[in-house]
Amino acid sequence: MRVPFVNGEGEVSVGSTATGAGGCADAAGPGTRPLRADAQRNRDRILEAAEAVFAAEGVDVPVDVIAEKAGVGVGTLYRHFPTKERLCAAILLQRLVGITADARALAEAEDPAAAFFGFLQHVVREGAAKRDLVIAVTGADAEFEVAAAPVKDDLLEAVGVLLRRAQEAGAVRPDVTAPLVVSLVGATCQAATHMGAPPSCDMWAVVCDGLRPQSQS
Repeated sequence: MRVPFVNGEGEVSVGSTATGAGGCADAAGPGTRPLRADAQRNRDRILEAAEAVFAAEGVDVPVDVIAEKAGVGVGTLYRHFPTKERLCAAILLQRLVGITADARALAEAEDPAAAFFGFLQHVVREGAAKRDLVIAVTGADAEFEVAAAPVKDDLLEAVGVLLRRAQEAGAVRPDVTAPLVVSLVGATCQAATHMGAPPSCDMWAVVCDGLRPQSQS
């Protein structure tokens, strides 16, 4: 898989990677500069601290609070993430990788329908709970979308497997595609962002009913 990373000089690169135990990408490939072990540890700590702080206090929290929680200096944080938008984007990319892994883990589930709809509900809840991060990168330059493209491709592939199995089981209408499913989930998360609250059960039930064959709606 190819995913972006920010090297020790604060530069964004994209290269062939293998995801490490911490959920971050360890870069390796021509034209990229892998992080030293200590720099990778610092980056992992910053991401972990930032996600916890953002979840508790929102994205307006000063970066020195994040640096203190991570146990690094502010200068080290800025070397990895020159702007708060870059930090938010890195967390979002890491979350996309995690969600993709969640989908792949359900690829052989005994109940394809439960796996498909359960996964979608999980994504909607995650997206609604972390809506401050989505807001933080909205309107950013095209660099994030370029960096996220290969990660999103992997997600589409994983969702496609769950979708095909659910369709073969007769639980999802045959004209639904993986890009449509991802778009619907994204739109539901965006709706929650604008409402300032997680999507209601009624809203999610309507989305699910639209995905099922008419006889099951």
